[in-house]
Amino acid sequence: MATIAARQAALALARISSSRPSAQAGSLIHRRGLAGASDHHGPPKVNLWQDPMSPSKWKEEHFVIVSLSGWGLLFFGVYKFFTRGKGKKEEKLVEAAH
Repeated sequence: MATIAARQAALALARISSSRPSAQAGSLIHRRGLAGASDHHGPPKVNLWQDPMSPSKWKEEHFVIVSLSGWGLLFFGVYKFFTRGKGKKEEKLVEAAH
């Protein structure tokens, strides 16, 4: 009889203790929903072509594309500047030999 009462008390305690955290966990979980699109902190971001002279207002994706394109053009320009005369020297030597 004592074991049956102890078993029932243990089951009741297990039900109570297991139901509390799930009920509390539901109230403690922060649900953001669509907060990324609806929470605006600061001025709204615009497309690059809508305000091309103020990069601080651009969307992040447009800023990254423009920045990477600019660095690519800079490196390509430096490469072309330092290697522009190498191909012409060989052509002049061939012309001078005739």
